[in-house]
Amino acid sequence: MSKTTASGPAPSAAEDQELGDAGSQLSTAPKEDAPNLPALGVIGWARWFWRQLTSMRVALLLLLLLSLGAIPGSLIPQSGQDETKVADFRKGNPTLGDVYDKLGLFHVYSSVWFSAIYILLFVSLIGCIIPRTWQFVGQLRGLPPRAPRRLNRLPAHTTWRTTAEPEQVHQAALALLKKRRFRTHLTGNAVAAEKGYLREVGNLAFHIALIVMLIAFAWGQLFKSEGNKLVVEGDGFSNTLTQYDDFKSGNLFSSDDLVPFSFSLKKFTGTYERTGPNKGTPRVYKADLTYSAGPYGKDEKTTVRVNHPLEIGDSKVYLVSHGYAPVVTVRDGKGKVVFDDAVPLLPLDANVTSSGVVKVLDGYRNTQGEKEQLGFNAFFVPTFGGSASGTMLSQFPALDNPLLALSAYHGDLGADSGIPQSVYQMDRTNMKEFKDSQGKLFKKLLKPGETMTLPNGAGSVTFGKDIKEWAGFQVVQQPGSGWALAGALAAIGGLAASLFIQRRRVWVRAVKGADGVTVVEMAGLGRSESAKVPEELGDLAGSLYEQAPGAPGPDDPADSPEPDQEPGTATPVPAEGAEKQ
Repeated sequence: MSKTTASGPAPSAAEDQELGDAGSQLSTAPKEDAPNLPALGVIGWARWFWRQLTSMRVALLLLLLLSLGAIPGSLIPQSGQDETKVADFRKGNPTLGDVYDKLGLFHVYSSVWFSAIYILLFVSLIGCIIPRTWQFVGQLRGLPPRAPRRLNRLPAHTTWRTTAEPEQVHQAALALLKKRRFRTHLTGNAVAAEKGYLREVGNLAFHIALIVMLIAFAWGQLFKSEGNKLVVEGDGFSNTLTQYDDFKSGNLFSSDDLVPFSFSLKKFTGTYERTGPNKGTPRVYKADLTYSAGPYGKDEKTTVRVNHPLEIGDSKVYLVSHGYAPVVTVRDGKGKVVFDDAVPLLPLDANVTSSGVVKVLDGYRNTQGEKEQLGFNAFFVPTFGGSASGTMLSQFPALDNPLLALSAYHGDLGADSGIPQSVYQMDRTNMKEFKDSQGKLFKKLLKPGETMTLPNGAGSVTFGKDIKEWAGFQVVQQPGSGWALAGALAAIGGLAASLFIQRRRVWVRAVKGADGVTVVEMAGLGRSESAKVPEELGDLAGSLYEQAPGAPGPDDPADSPEPDQEPGTATPVPAEGAEKQ
């Protein structure tokens, strides 16, 4: 087989046109015509703006702007997520807060400018996909273009002489190319074949997947809900708005969208590394639940672990936090129990040093018989290091040596004022301290089972031996997450196909030469410069050469001073594959 190159006389205009036709529509990218600016008119300008909006560079620019626009949403407190942080930011930065408010930076994802970018990107992708899809369908229904007159002008080509008849070569070429999954047809004296359509399929799949992801993201943001609930062992939760400790949702979400279910926390189990560099690191965090789906569902048992949520319909229940709830019993001066409950305390560090408040709101009367409210600042350590440690910080997260520190107050907690207040903090505006014998704040360290007697017969507080644990759950309902995942996977697959699959064409021409010997010419053309086209052409030529072997001849055409000689003047040599220009 001879090896030829494209050196020689410059191609004529007609030949350039033929080469252009041969390489046309190797992609579905729309053609861009330079606008005649002075004579555009209204319709012309509208068409030009539409072409710009649906171009790939504008879509990429909008995607970049969308990514940049999302940055403030992750750095600046958002009103839809944490109103308290937004209020604190405005209070600490009044001038900057006003600027952020005018720019919509406290509600980035629902702001006008972010929505405009989002919608424009959506329109751009749709406007890009529709014409490319129709164009690609047209290409699938059509046939590969006919062979150029001079195949040796293409980047990869080869030629040899054979004793086989042209019809035999054409039939052998058709069979070979079809076997290699080329779309083929015989036109004139040449076989035209094309392969690599999955490249455009991947390209279109990538764009469609982006649209699916945008729709899924928008749907999820508009109809999502997310709430947190702290549940003590033995207590339960029902999926209603009033049951949540805090709750946030999308703009189009309504309480009717909540999935009906309930559960109760039977037991929380936490184990920790006892030795080594990872001492104190959790080994097991699990919550044993009994739940029922729907208003009349049967009770079922399950275990929720970190990153292994309970799924009920569209809702997922995640285990997100853990702490301790000491059982505290408060009696008045006559020994009457006015409070007996587990009090959840919030962790302050990795060893679950915890703090909170015990509030006695009803049922207590002082020594004069007057109604009062009691409040106790509580500080709890599951593993006390002893007085020698000199600190009230837990040494380990497990209940090895629990200790509860209480300081006592009496008066009005302000719970009846109608102003919401945290159950973990105490408003001491109208509260008075219980005093010890030295006139200082009355406080005491209690071990499980010990009792603190309040001054002047005001009552007592007992730290129960039964220390319960609590678990924090996050209930998430975000429709569209499955579609978003499917879109992401499809986008990755489509992008891989568009990057690694090459659209390419092959032509095989077999004609009788001047001496009556058949001259076979093969050429290949890809969308871009790649070693794959000449390698594949060489492999195809080698296979075809076995069915149409070279004819004996005195001279090797590779030694000819004119590589662009007319068909029929070349001399055969054994096939060795094609050579790229």
